[in-house]
Amino acid sequence: MLLNALIVIATIAFMELFSIVAHKYIMHGFGWGWHRSHHEPRTGWFEKNDLYAVVFAGIAIALIWFGTRGYGRIEWIGAGMTGYGLLYFIAHDGLVHQRWPFRYVPRSGYFKRLYQAHRMHHAVEGKEGAVSFGFLYAPPVTKLKQQLQAQQNQLRSPRGQAAATDHAAPAARD
Repeated sequence: MLLNALIVIATIAFMELFSIVAHKYIMHGFGWGWHRSHHEPRTGWFEKNDLYAVVFAGIAIALIWFGTRGYGRIEWIGAGMTGYGLLYFIAHDGLVHQRWPFRYVPRSGYFKRLYQAHRMHHAVEGKEGAVSFGFLYAPPVTKLKQQLQAQQNQLRSPRGQAAATDHAAPAARD
């Protein structure tokens, strides 16, 4: 029983780490076709990005099904994925994106930081230059503001000037 609970908790923690990587490199990479809808105004109850939840729910259901038929303890991994999905739905879809029938904006603590971090994620247009890819973990807001500012400054500086400086530096050392 204790081992099963530990598997569920470890899976929830792993899912947040996996989600950070998947959000940054898949959703903001080759999977942008589905995720783009999440960065645009929603016109109905659902968006194409919700297909990611369907895929992960399908995997969790399969793990639970196979696990209950004697294939190790993988049903507890599926349960952890389901638990993570519930936390994602509450924190991300409900709290941050207000997909509930009521509005709540946190004024302090962890939920305020999570809310602000994800709002900063959406502060840029398109898939490039975003910060804070976690859904349940939020880096400090001051750090995210610095990252956004540094990226904006990098985009403003002329490319030719930076390239010329990069090439001139090694020649000066020779």
